[in-house]
Amino acid sequence: MSEEPPKEQPVKVFAGAVYECVRCGTKTTQEELSRLPEVKCICGYRVFRKARPAVVKQIKAV
Repeated sequence: MSEEPPKEQPVKVFAGAVYECVRCGTKTTQEELSRLPEVKCICGYRVFRKARPAVVKQIKAV
């Protein structure tokens, strides 16, 4: 019997996530931040928040 090598699980990257710098408001994606050696905005600030979409989800009350 031949043993198969274990399959590697792909790393999940949330491409739709957009982050915004708290100081200057520059918007960037997770992919752009992962390319840099450190998580830092172009203005030099290191604090980001996740930008929320403009569309609000509405659910029906029970």
